[in-house]
Amino acid sequence: MATALTDSELAAVTVGKVVDARGSACPGPLLEAKKGIGAVSIGSVLEIWSSDPVTKTDIGAWSGKVGHEFLGFATADGYDRVFVRRKK
Repeated sequence: MATALTDSELAAVTVGKVVDARGSACPGPLLEAKKGIGAVSIGSVLEIWSSDPVTKTDIGAWSGKVGHEFLGFATADGYDRVFVRRKK
């Protein structure tokens, strides 16, 4: 897996779609990411908002397994912002 982007690099990423999965427990945010990735074009970025701390590792593992690029995550006020680039 490639090295995740820094906070400043993530701040500069143009996001194609945001999925708000805050308040949803595992596996909810991952299921929302699976649905949401189809709504962005190849090469675009999906941002997932999640208050479940496991989401960033789950989505990182899922991204690698299915061929998308996990860009990393940034911590916001009470939730994580997880970034995935659609590769196929």
